[in-house]
Amino acid sequence: MLKSLGWISMLALTGLVGAAVLWAAEAAREGEPPPRPPGPPEKRGPGPRGPVAAAAPSPPPTAKSDEEKKILEVLDDMFRNQRQGMMNVPPDDGRLLRVLVEALGAKTVVEIGTSNGYSGTWICLGLRATGGKLITHEIDAGRAKLARENFKRAGVESIVTLVEGDAHKEVAKLKDPIDIIFIDADKEGYVDYLQKLLPLVRPGGLILAHNIASHERDLQDYLKAVTTSPDLETVSANTRSSGIGVTLKKR
Repeated sequence: MLKSLGWISMLALTGLVGAAVLWAAEAAREGEPPPRPPGPPEKRGPGPRGPVAAAAPSPPPTAKSDEEKKILEVLDDMFRNQRQGMMNVPPDDGRLLRVLVEALGAKTVVEIGTSNGYSGTWICLGLRATGGKLITHEIDAGRAKLARENFKRAGVESIVTLVEGDAHKEVAKLKDPIDIIFIDADKEGYVDYLQKLLPLVRPGGLILAHNIASHERDLQDYLKAVTTSPDLETVSANTRSSGIGVTLKKR
């Protein structure tokens, strides 16, 4: 079974790489340079980075069941009416989270940065199919309360454990193997989360890091860590939006 899941995870990553190659070819034809993959620190001039180009929206997802339709309706409501000040992932990033969770057959996903539960609900869409669970961490009590309400509205509260408090301290209490980590919190803390949780990630598991394009300057230490270790392989996805770093823990 573990071997078959390994093939699935590699297929998922291969698909991401293939999509990046196709986009690069198209950009080259249009005279537009492809995005630089995450790597060691790059020398830059002073001043803030320019705005990230907006990606063309994908067609909306199609529900396979009434249960999935309900969850998608809650996600749509959250995006339309709650995203202000919540620092939510874009919908396409949420859909990618769902795809990776389901394709990998993840049983345990750890999220750092719950906010109002938007990305966590996308993750739960995948976990419904795998029989897995989400452990999500949020430091703000108000956002945690709203997230609990949203998980309940979506009908996924039974597969979610929401931990309130400083995730830098709380993740140290985790002991069981992890299939996927999704980090979308304080940017200066990404390396600390990686160091504390990587030993728990199973071989063939994934570390997903949000904002690697929009906050690249703030994530240089993290990008160096995941692109220079011989135990890890990192590709980037959705780099014309916020960007997600997809890191494989090699077998």
